[in-house]
Amino acid sequence: MENLLPSVIVVAIMLLIGFPVHEFSHALAAYRLGDSTAKHLGRLTLNPIAHFDPLGGILLAVTFIGQTGFGFGWAKPTPVNPNNLQGGRWGEAIVAAAGPLSNLVLAIAAALPLRYILSNPSLDQQVPTLVVQVLFLFVAINIVLMIFNLFPVPPLDGSKVLFALLPPRLAWQWRPVLEQYGFLLLILVFFIPPGNSIGLRIIRPIIDGFISLLVGV
Repeated sequence: MENLLPSVIVVAIMLLIGFPVHEFSHALAAYRLGDSTAKHLGRLTLNPIAHFDPLGGILLAVTFIGQTGFGFGWAKPTPVNPNNLQGGRWGEAIVAAAGPLSNLVLAIAAALPLRYILSNPSLDQQVPTLVVQVLFLFVAINIVLMIFNLFPVPPLDGSKVLFALLPPRLAWQWRPVLEQYGFLLLILVFFIPPGNSIGLRIIRPIIDGFISLLVGV
């Protein structure tokens, strides 16, 4: 229960800042590469209302506040027309990677003051515990979302990066199959059994490593 308030605050920050920055990064990258689809649809903005997805927001609150061990949620997907992008499949990969990279930037932004606080014992005693908890959880949830989104299975961002790295013929063969069954595969890998799935056991050490590197604990 002691983590309930900071968890609620972090979820609110993610819905108001984290998710909008993630989707805005997709939209900005697409716009810079020649696709104005997101801009025309009002998605080239940091306004959280434009990016809010009710189901994704509820799931984030339930999984993160409910202490399931894995904060899972999403914003409204940013519309992108790959045919308008410069660079072909590499352009699509850049647009896809922009979202997870924005989560890394947010994590670093929160980790810098947190690391400074934790490295100064006298300052650590002056800063309210709630502030430290919120900063740490904000770092953690952004790292979780970055790593998870880079998993190379549709509809996650990492799939676009994977398709760009694969030989064109192999990408052409596997893309429709993965796009058809990707969501089912993600459920099997990350959510069965709940809290102790194969996917979580794979990415948890990576997540812990990033958090330790950023925060220094």
